[in-house]
Amino acid sequence: MTVKEIKAPIEQEMAQFEHTFKSSMKSTVPLLDKITQYILKRKGKQMRPMFVFLSAKVCGQMNDSTFRAASLIELLHTATLVHDDVVDDSNERRGFFSVNALWKNKIAVLVGDFLLSRGLLLSIDNKDYHLLGIVSTAVREMSEGELLQIEKARKLDIDENIYYDIIRKKTASLVASCCACGAASVSPDQDVIEKMRAFGEATGMAFQIKDDLFDYGDGSNIGKPTGIDIKEKKMTLPLIYALNNASYSDKKRIIYIVKNNNNNPKKVAEVIEFVIKSGGIQYAVDKMNEYKNKALDILSGFPESEARESLIGLVRYTTERKN
Repeated sequence: MTVKEIKAPIEQEMAQFEHTFKSSMKSTVPLLDKITQYILKRKGKQMRPMFVFLSAKVCGQMNDSTFRAASLIELLHTATLVHDDVVDDSNERRGFFSVNALWKNKIAVLVGDFLLSRGLLLSIDNKDYHLLGIVSTAVREMSEGELLQIEKARKLDIDENIYYDIIRKKTASLVASCCACGAASVSPDQDVIEKMRAFGEATGMAFQIKDDLFDYGDGSNIGKPTGIDIKEKKMTLPLIYALNNASYSDKKRIIYIVKNNNNNPKKVAEVIEFVIKSGGIQYAVDKMNEYKNKALDILSGFPESEARESLIGLVRYTTERKN
């Protein structure tokens, strides 16, 4: 399924969301308006609103609360991206200059704070406290996940369970909150909301493992490995598996490279080759498919519909994408 086909059951809602989201970012301060317009122009595929709307449609009848849920998530997520670029000292996002590259760190941090407050007020003004609770939990977990990853990058003492904990918090929690918010906007049934949250979490886990595989190519076809995670001392699943199954001397050698030679392209290529030969890629692909199948199993418990088919397509898209 293409993204266009996935969007088909919610095409009207996505078009309407454009206007809702734009108005939720408005400000009387000209500089803020200029920056938020710039952010809006370079938005990505809008996967998060798609998860919200499709989850809502699978669980009930969409309403104004569903649109606010999508706006809330997109506002808080955009705020975290603006702050992330400051934290990472990154000058680019999706091929465009980042906010901090154009307007400097101080303004970028304040813009992130503004977007965060807009999301909070959107929920409070409309008494969507249940939605605010779901999304606030995700933002807390995302921060914890990033800090846990930074802490572990210093020591490189990460095992498989810690890796899953990091990606569950850092990535899967946001997808989980999209699906839970979509369900909560149309249904008070806590079982239904929890099922959609678990579906989102499993999808997010599969998505992040796929992302980590791109460092070594794309998992199924080892194209041009990037080695970016290795340069940043991020211990991802293919590398963790390779180290767990390596001899003492190989383990020592690879950890030394990641710690001390991570900016040497030849040495990074050596680590990539070691991971590929050890079966780390295949192991990560198998784990990704386990999470994908878990997500699809949860979805099979919901009635057949166009929206459910699109969610199935979205799960497959996240694990089969080429970038």
